Amino acid sequence: MKTLLHATAILCAPFIATIAQASHDCKDPVTDWQPRDVLRQQLEDKGWEVRRIKVDDGCYEIKGFDQHGNKIKAEYSPASLRLRKLKIKFDEGAVIPEGLYSGNNEDTP
Repeated sequence: MKTLLHATAILCAPFIATIAQASHDCKDPVTDWQPRDVLRQQLEDKGWEVRRIKVDDGCYEIKGFDQHGNKIKAEYSPASLRLRKLKIKFDEGAVIPEGLYSGNNEDTP
């Protein structure tokens, strides 16, 4: 009985992992997607330099630079153009936007 239960768990593990990963994908119907050029224009209006917009896991993935020259990678929902993820790579001496962590640890215990 233990062997059967163990074998079942091993066989089901890949399916459970796939279901867990799928929750991070964008699920907007393609018919509701806004054009990439609309998103590009919005970001350029904020001062971003957009190098690439591609579709990854159903989301728009943007690579480029923010208005301060920091390297960015962002993920947007294609229907609402709502920001889902943002990664910023700050080089030494980079301008850190107001409101982000400044490196001051006085508030941490």
